[in-house]
Amino acid sequence: MSDIPPINRRNFIKKSAIGAGMLSTLPSISKATPYGGASANGKLNVAIVGVGGKGRGPTVETSQNHNIVALCDVNFPGVDAARKSEHWQAADFDAALTKVENKGAKRYTDYRVMFEEMADKIDAVIISTPDHMHYPIALSALNLGIHVYCEKPLTHKVAEARHLAKVAKKKGLVTQMGNQGHSMEGTRLVYEWVNAGVIGEIKEVHSWTDRPAIFWQQGLEKPDHSEMIPVKPDGFEWDLWLGVADKRPYDPAYAPFRWRAYLDFGCGALGDMACHIMDSSFWALGLESPTSISAACTNLTGYTYPVSSVVTFQFPARGKMPPVTFKWYDGDMRPSIPNFLKRENPLTGQYHSNGTMIVGEDAIILTDTYSKGARIFPYAKFQELRSDLPGKSLRRIKGSHLNEFYSAILEGRKASSDFEYAAPFTETILLGTIAQQTQRDLTFDGKAGKFINDDEANKLLTKDYPDGWILS
Repeated sequence: MSDIPPINRRNFIKKSAIGAGMLSTLPSISKATPYGGASANGKLNVAIVGVGGKGRGPTVETSQNHNIVALCDVNFPGVDAARKSEHWQAADFDAALTKVENKGAKRYTDYRVMFEEMADKIDAVIISTPDHMHYPIALSALNLGIHVYCEKPLTHKVAEARHLAKVAKKKGLVTQMGNQGHSMEGTRLVYEWVNAGVIGEIKEVHSWTDRPAIFWQQGLEKPDHSEMIPVKPDGFEWDLWLGVADKRPYDPAYAPFRWRAYLDFGCGALGDMACHIMDSSFWALGLESPTSISAACTNLTGYTYPVSSVVTFQFPARGKMPPVTFKWYDGDMRPSIPNFLKRENPLTGQYHSNGTMIVGEDAIILTDTYSKGARIFPYAKFQELRSDLPGKSLRRIKGSHLNEFYSAILEGRKASSDFEYAAPFTETILLGTIAQQTQRDLTFDGKAGKFINDDEANKLLTKDYPDGWILS
């Protein structure tokens, strides 16, 4: 699997009409030390790409302690509407935007123009766009020497994840994927419990989510525009939203929210939630590339992800740890309960909609969406083990996952879920989405980065990119 080459910034200016009139000289980017380093006043200059959706939270938090110097979104009428909505965060979001814009934060609809004009003034960028645009924006930022926080899943394709990790390491930049649970206490407890052998050998893990059932539809056909093409809202820059995806007419079936269902834009329920739900067990068990992946799905149309699925990943032995079968369930499906838990079904309450069950020899570790709540069952077994649980051996994170990213930049170190970890984790999840699409048993060579038994599946590891979307 070859690296994906970036597009030269000068070529972008020549080929794109939006480059007309821009500076002919390119800004010189330099960082004082690998992995960042303390700024003079402890404040970073931050750009937000994707402001009005998932970007609301990072905008509010960042405005409290750092300088937001640029706001980039393809739909600013939607951003302004979000300020006055009934969303629980609307008032704080409105106050944050008012504050940063009064201080001079610039608005952009195109991240490329933002980087061309302001790259030398931006320390870090937050990327909260649809999945298909994570890679071109993140790679452009890394190429320009900018630290990157990117929401999950890290990328839309396997080759993209591998390339981002390689570039980030080469550049010595601080990176973080937005799997917020990775900075929480529960994730660290799971790691310490598993590696201390608290529940014995672990040979199977099960993770599940109720999505997409109650959030958006999957198993859909291509929107029918034979009689009418929906009218694009004023101020919504549709071509910029499509970005590197194939051109098509605007349709509210895709944007602003339901894009996760569609193969061209999102990664379905698996891509949306597994980066949270599978995280603590993937990390604790030291998992890397699966050797085989298979999926059983319902309502697979070839245009969106399935209504429901069970995806099975097989991982080889790691040191003293035995091989692991890891099963993923979505569409409101659930795993069976081990025999030793038949009298005590813990898959209720906070663990019912989303969770992970790490199965040991006579006990399980159960986690919720973000592994914030990690518990051992049966309860009697927990009481027996309670006094012998291992002490804290891992660094604890102060504050939020986003604050951990900013702190890592200022302290000159790696963040908790940097691309070195997040890329192979994302890769595993994306291999599951390929199994969903092909409906074939796939054998994967992690070292080579390709399937050894399916040429058609290999084509889904990467994609072609139109000129002009990646700056270097």
